Amino acid sequence: MVSIKDVAKQAGVAISTVSKVLNNYPNVSEETKKKVNQAVEELNFVPNSVAAALSSKQSGRVALLLNLSNVTQAVDEINMQYMAGTIGQAVDMNLDVITVFYSMLKNKSIEEVIRYLQSQSITGLIIFGMSKEDKVLHRLIEAQIFKIVAVDAPIVNESTSSIWIDQEKAQYDVAKKTVMENKSKSILYLAGKKNGYVTDERLKGIRRLAQEQELPLLIRNGEFSELQARNLTFRYARNKDVVVCASDLMAIGAMKALTEMDIFRPVCGFDGITLMGYAGKQMNTVRQNFKGIASDAVKELKRLLEGGEGQQIVLDYELVRMKYMDIIC
Repeated sequence: MVSIKDVAKQAGVAISTVSKVLNNYPNVSEETKKKVNQAVEELNFVPNSVAAALSSKQSGRVALLLNLSNVTQAVDEINMQYMAGTIGQAVDMNLDVITVFYSMLKNKSIEEVIRYLQSQSITGLIIFGMSKEDKVLHRLIEAQIFKIVAVDAPIVNESTSSIWIDQEKAQYDVAKKTVMENKSKSILYLAGKKNGYVTDERLKGIRRLAQEQELPLLIRNGEFSELQARNLTFRYARNKDVVVCASDLMAIGAMKALTEMDIFRPVCGFDGITLMGYAGKQMNTVRQNFKGIASDAVKELKRLLEGGEGQQIVLDYELVRMKYMDIIC
């Protein structure tokens, strides 16, 4: 069996230098890194942290990376569904799972993040809620040190797969259904967070609908916030025929504002969270199976860990009209 000593000899460096390269220590020259990595590849050397995981009864240890910074007391259902789906499927597939939160990696350099994950014997990650501004996570994906499944981020390379629904089509479909049912002539659209992948795709969907139907479209950023949606509805809804929201939480905020204004405007949401059924009004929405998405993400990560190459996976969704009787147990 190839040892770290063999790698050091092949590369012509000290054993400690090999260790530093494998653990991504700073202050190691690019030339040295290249020599060590070349020796690792030529000798087919497997570092101890990875070898231990692969040779144990469990086939690997994976990290579930969640972003809780945007969670409110009103809705943490999506993250809970993600956790349930991930852990349940991981147990079935004999994978050890730990949960890591974005806040734990905040202000860390890419080298520090890699060292942290390697210290936990992580071989793969499932990343939820990544935005375009998460530069360290992007660099982590580009490094291809770990196998990664990115949920709701269309990033694919040899070691990384992407999994999500067709966000553009889903937004188009639910908005069109609502507009056609109510013969609406103008749209107020409350978009999600800036620099979000799902936000960009959903914006494409609503713009395509407005262009096809030749409808005036006013877009405002609701930031996935119930309060922000409420305030924007108070300000702009009187002059529009329908309020299309990029999330159920914003749809609830918009509906509550319309009730206080004592005017009717059809409202639709996006996600299909249980809370939607308690809004007091029936609203069209896009139902995503978050538990199922997480389960499929684990299956895809297992495939990557077994040598598969990254790919993009697009899952199904359904249009529903959320009602209280549909959600009570």
